[in-house]
Amino acid sequence: MSSPALLDWLASCSNDPVKFVLEAFPWGENRLAGFEGPEDWQWNVLERIKSGLPIDQAIQLATASGHGVGKSCLVAWIILWSISTMTDTRGVVTANTETQLKTKTWAELGKWYNLFIARELFHLSATALFSVDRDHERTWRIDMVPWSERNTEAFAGLHNRGRRILVLFDEASAIPDIIWETTEGALTDADTQIIWAVFGNPTRNTGRFRACFEPGSFWQTKRVDSRTISFTNKSQIDRWIKFYGLDSDFVRIRILGEFPRVGEMEFFSGADVDEAMVREVEPAFGALSLGVDVARFGANFSVLYPRRGRDARTIPRRRFQGLSTVDLADKVFEFNREIRADGILVDGGGVGGGVVDQIRHRQLHCFEVQFGAKATGLGYESNTQGERYANKRAEMYGSLRAWLKGGALPPDPDLKKQLASITYTLNNRDEIILTSKEVMMREGRESPDDIDALACTFAYPIEPKPIRFGEPWVARDDVVSEYDPYQILTKGDYHPMEVA
Repeated sequence: MSSPALLDWLASCSNDPVKFVLEAFPWGENRLAGFEGPEDWQWNVLERIKSGLPIDQAIQLATASGHGVGKSCLVAWIILWSISTMTDTRGVVTANTETQLKTKTWAELGKWYNLFIARELFHLSATALFSVDRDHERTWRIDMVPWSERNTEAFAGLHNRGRRILVLFDEASAIPDIIWETTEGALTDADTQIIWAVFGNPTRNTGRFRACFEPGSFWQTKRVDSRTISFTNKSQIDRWIKFYGLDSDFVRIRILGEFPRVGEMEFFSGADVDEAMVREVEPAFGALSLGVDVARFGANFSVLYPRRGRDARTIPRRRFQGLSTVDLADKVFEFNREIRADGILVDGGGVGGGVVDQIRHRQLHCFEVQFGAKATGLGYESNTQGERYANKRAEMYGSLRAWLKGGALPPDPDLKKQLASITYTLNNRDEIILTSKEVMMREGRESPDDIDALACTFAYPIEPKPIRFGEPWVARDDVVSEYDPYQILTKGDYHPMEVA
C-alpha cells in the first residue's frame, strides 16, 4: 500500500476501530494463521467505541473477564487504532504491577505492532509508542506508566483539547482508587475524544473497578466467560471447575468473569473453620511441631503455636508483645522445655533471623522458614492437588487449609477473625499468592500473627523423636527383646519376630 493510500485508509478508520482491526493485520497468514479476526466479545467492545464516536463526552468501558480471554491483545488493538487514526493523540497505559505492564501488556503491544501495516509511521520503545515525525514525537504519543500513589502527575496531565485522549487500565481491579480519581479529574477537556477503557479479572469486591459494575454507573460494562473463547484451554478449565466447584470464588473470578461474593478471594472456608473449632480432639499422635512467628515491636504479636498431628487445640499457644529477639528466644527455650517439641520452625524473615540464631546458640535445632522463598513441595499435607503456590508462605497456608478438614482448633473468636482476614489472588502463572500482612494491616484487617505461627508448623515434615520426657518412645507394645533363633517351631507356634 502506497503512503498516500495508507494515510487515506487510516483517515477512513478514524471513527471506526472495527474496520481498523479487520484490515490492519494479516489475518489468516503467518503468525495469525488459523485466526480470522477478533472474538465476539472483542468485536462488542470495538463496536461500543465506534458507536460513541465522534463525541464530546468520555467513552468509559469496563470489562471483567475470566483468564486468558484476550484482554491484552484488545488493549494493543485499541492503542494502535487510537494513535494511528488521529494526529497528536495522547494516552497513558498502566496495569496492576510494573511486571504485568512490561511483560504482558507492553509485550503484547509489541507483537501486534510488528504485524501492523502502518508501523513505519510510529516508533515503539520500551516505555512509549510515538510518531516518527520529530515535530510531533512529544505531542503524538502513548506512554506506558507504572502507577504510583505518591506520584500521580502522569495521570493528572492528560489534557489534549481538540484531539484524542486514551487511557487504558490493564488488571484494573488492583489499581488504587487514587489513580482512578486523578485520572477522572483530568478528563475534562471539551471538544475532545476521550476513551477510558479498563480491563481485568474481578478479584476484589471493593474499589473503583467493582464500582463500575454497580447499578446506575455511567460505565458501559461487559463480563466475559473464559469458556466462550475459542482459544482457551478447555481441559484446564474443566479441571479447575471440578476441583474448586462451579460456584466457588476461584471459578467465578478466573473463569466466569464474576466478582467474588465477599472481598477478595477468601482463602479459608468459613465452614471448615467452624467445624475445626468444634471437632473432637483425636488421641494425640504424630510429631509435635512448634511454630514461631516473630514480631519485635509495634502492634503485632510474637506467637508460639504448638501442633501435634491433627491437634492444634490441646496445648495453648503463647503470645508476646514488645520482646527483643533474645527475650523471645528465651520464651521459646522455656516453652520447648515444657513440651519437648520434635521440631521448632521459626519465621526467619526480618528480625526472625536473630531468633533463629539465639535458639541455635542454646543448642536447640530449629528450622528457619523464609515466607518469601520458593515453594518446595515439602509441606506437611499433600492433599492440595491442583494448586500451585507462588512462594513458601502460600504453600504452608495451602497445607493448613487442607489440614483444617480434619484438624482441631480452639474455639477462639480472634483466631477465627484472623483466618477470615486471609485473602489471595493468582499471579500470571496461575500460582496462589496471599495478600501480604502489610497490605492487610493498611486496609484495617486483622494481622494474622497466630495463623502465621500455626502455618510454620506445615513448612517441613517433622518426625517424632525416639525419646520424649526422658522415656524411650515406642510405637507398639509388642516389642520382642530376646528370642532363640534356633528354636524349633512346633505346629501352632509362631516366630517371635512375626508378631503382627
